Amino acid sequence: MADRFFPNPMPEFVAEAKPSTPQEQQEAVTVGAGEGSSLLKLLAMPHAPLSERLKRAALDLKETIVVETWGFSGQHARDFTLYCGLLGTGFLLFKSYQVTGNTNELALCSQIVKACDNASLRSRDVTFICGRAGVCALGAVAAKHGGDDESLKYYLAQFQKIKLPKDLPDDLLYGRVGFLWACLFLNKHLGQGIVPSDYTATIVGEIIKNGRALGTKGKCPLMFEWYGEKYWGAAHGLAGIMHVLMDMELKPDELEDVRGTLKYMIHNRLPSGNYPASEEDKKRDVLVHWCHGAPGMALTLVKAAKVFGDKEFLDAAIEAGEVVWSRGLLKRVGICHGISGNAYVFLSLYQLTGNVMYLYRAKAFACFLLDRAHKLISRGEMHGGDRPYSLFEGVGGMAYFFLDMVDPSQAKFPAYEL
Repeated sequence: MADRFFPNPMPEFVAEAKPSTPQEQQEAVTVGAGEGSSLLKLLAMPHAPLSERLKRAALDLKETIVVETWGFSGQHARDFTLYCGLLGTGFLLFKSYQVTGNTNELALCSQIVKACDNASLRSRDVTFICGRAGVCALGAVAAKHGGDDESLKYYLAQFQKIKLPKDLPDDLLYGRVGFLWACLFLNKHLGQGIVPSDYTATIVGEIIKNGRALGTKGKCPLMFEWYGEKYWGAAHGLAGIMHVLMDMELKPDELEDVRGTLKYMIHNRLPSGNYPASEEDKKRDVLVHWCHGAPGMALTLVKAAKVFGDKEFLDAAIEAGEVVWSRGLLKRVGICHGISGNAYVFLSLYQLTGNVMYLYRAKAFACFLLDRAHKLISRGEMHGGDRPYSLFEGVGGMAYFFLDMVDPSQAKFPAYEL
């Protein structure tokens, strides 16, 4: 199991000043020896200079990613998706525009979305992360920011043409809630009502109906299958579906089913505080990823704590965060199943609680990546991703995370948190 992650070498807390107490001095000696000295210096760096270093690293990475995914491709989209394809580069450029205000980033984002639009015209996939809805939604929002009314109308019209197949699953990556997230993204950036609530309510009703058909009264009210397996995680399972449903307008009984489902998951979590990958595999304590395990569930529990005001959800989110701190330095760099994605657990907990310990932990994961990621990848000790420049598997996710660390109070896990 330990071969999936690096033992966490970082102190529980490093103040943004030179060590003063004997205990802090001893921690500095322990961590500051050898290779760890550069990491300790980063951990002790105040927010302003550190965030500037992270921003510079992110913008340098962004330039490389654009060259590799856009320049070397002949400006064509072999894979148009946000997950591992060219739209992920567009999404990173949009984030860079939001952070820097550089309109050149927005213009390039729009060019990339146009290429993705052409490549996705015949796609049957409908979600934000892996389908045409992501292309149309990002295209519309980029056009709005760029003052391009013609493109805005075009992408919104194209979004309205998307039809959900009857055999569509309900998961985030390929299913109904992945399409709903695109609707939420449009409403957030363009104004509530761009996608009418009566339209999304029909889709929500279908999801609830499917969940109840597989659910068990008195145990887990809602349950879903993806290719015959009852997954629990954010990408294909319960955590992701509940996460999106909590952003929708739900009837009281539907909201109660969401609450009951989350409580079922908490009560059946693993002894370590981690969460199993599926209903069929409740004893295997291996995965600590956004897609499967504690990280994705922690983000969903933070939202549940806000929605329901239930201390049980907050306590469970904090416990899941402890799992991520101890086992979340994965030997991968990305958002889906890597260090970059896991760090968002601490940002989310920080935003909910105001506890600076969680901000430190997010900073610690960022410092670990800034100090060691490229060296570890070059030595073959860390996996750079099958698509190494992509948003969800590769360094695109690390660049996005670094940009989010410029203002941690506003950070959101891409294509998951609104």
